[in-house]
Amino acid sequence: MTQSEHQQQAPRVVRVAVITISDTRTLENDHSGNHLVAEIEKQGHQVVGRTIVKDEKDQIQAAFERFMPEAQVIISSGGTGITGRDVTIPVVESLIDKPMPGFGELFRMLSYQQVKGAAMLSRAVGGLAGKTLLFALPGSLNAVQTGWEGLLRDELAHLAYEVVR
Repeated sequence: MTQSEHQQQAPRVVRVAVITISDTRTLENDHSGNHLVAEIEKQGHQVVGRTIVKDEKDQIQAAFERFMPEAQVIISSGGTGITGRDVTIPVVESLIDKPMPGFGELFRMLSYQQVKGAAMLSRAVGGLAGKTLLFALPGSLNAVQTGWEGLLRDELAHLAYEVVR
């Protein structure tokens, strides 16, 4: 079966949850999360959950685990850097059964075109956890736009299809 045939069989509506990891963001100033929600809905998909949690291991893990039973895809933003407070990546990696290294590799390739060598600081990661796809993006609006427009938007339904076929 070709990729085109897979895309034709993919669900038209994907159930997506959005998690923002930040010690300072609120729903009013969460530009990255607000952008993701608007874009997901614009594509006709369903936002089944949204939350903002502190950059704390237990809170991040609880948020992912809360959404995993209902969401086919969870997209997070924030907490992916290399500072001591950034713990998103180890948490997400601990949940993933099947890593998708290409997601992070392609994200950094796209980022490099915009921010040059600073792209190496991105620890964007994606993979399958049970029956839910997890994608962790950096928290900046530019990074979220890069990940959404460059990788996830046009493949979201196809990705969801691959999980259940």
